[in-house]
This record gives sequence, C-alpha cells and structure tokens, in this order.
Amino acid sequence: QVQLVESGGGLVQPGGSLRLSCAASGITFRLYAMGWYRQAPGKQRELIAVITNTGSANYATPEKGRFTISRDNAKNAVALQMNGLKPEDTAVYYCNAHGVIFGAERDFWGQGTQVTVSS
Repeated sequence: QVQLVESGGGLVQPGGSLRLSCAASGITFRLYAMGWYRQAPGKQRELIAVITNTGSANYATPEKGRFTISRDNAKNAVALQMNGLKPEDTAVYYCNAHGVIFGAERDFWGQGTQVTVSS
C-alpha cells in the first residue's frame, strides 16, 4: 500500500519559516519525481516545486528563492523548506509522487498538512 505522509505544518507568523516533510512508503522512491503542491480555500491546487528522481529541482516562479525542495532517497523522504512566509502562503500543502512504471503513469498524493501564516 502506497502512503505519503506529510508533517511539519502549523501556525507561523509572517516572515517565519517552516520545514515540511513527506515520508513515502510502498513505492520504489528513487524512481519517482516528488512534488509539493498547495491548495488555498476556494482556489485550485497549484504546484510549488518538483524534484526529479535524479535530484533536479524546479520551482513555480512566485516561490523561487523563498522555498527549497530536497529529497533523501535513503530515507524515502522529500522536504520543503519555506522561508519568508506570507499570509498568502496559507494553504493545505500536499506531497505528490509521480512516476512512469513499466510504461504506466503513477500518481500518489498525501493527505495534506495545513500551513497558516498569521500574526
């Protein structure tokens, strides 16, 4: 059974930092690109950053410079370091695993972790 479990969310003041983590199980982690997405109330889920299975990171433009995605294949984990948080960063943050396994696309999602940026 595939599981992606996010952790590290919470309440933080504007300008603060949080580090989100996602622990994966049930997949061959090194074969998957890992991504972080977020969904604010009333808005569509949006991509924040993706890191390929070889460690190449790509960011959605607004977050580049504030957020850093990283992965540890030995621990089957991906992290998102978020600095300089703003109220508009408030959302549920989701971990995603995307791979092409034996020619078939596979997508898995975590349950999400709430991040609230407020004074």
